[in-house]
Amino acid sequence: MSTNDRSRRGSTASPVPAAKALDTYFLEARAKLLDLAGILDRIGRGADAASAEADPRLAKVRQALEVLHDQSGGRAERIQQIFSIEYDPSWERPRPR
Repeated sequence: MSTNDRSRRGSTASPVPAAKALDTYFLEARAKLLDLAGILDRIGRGADAASAEADPRLAKVRQALEVLHDQSGGRAERIQQIFSIEYDPSWERPRPR
């Protein structure tokens, strides 16, 4: 079993040192932040920008940005929860046709 196989399974892999993670992911994070900034700028410059302010999707994006700013950890999971549908215990599994 290769090291990559073990790390994907979550076995004995240890976290990457912070400096190495920063070196590895800095440019990718920068690019994604610039993309998001551009998207928000385009929304803000839109002809009906005021109506977008009331859109719950934009509210979720802003809520996710607040989570990114929070340093308490678990950010990916918390952001996933923002964009997820609440669990419905009465949901019925689709049946095959």
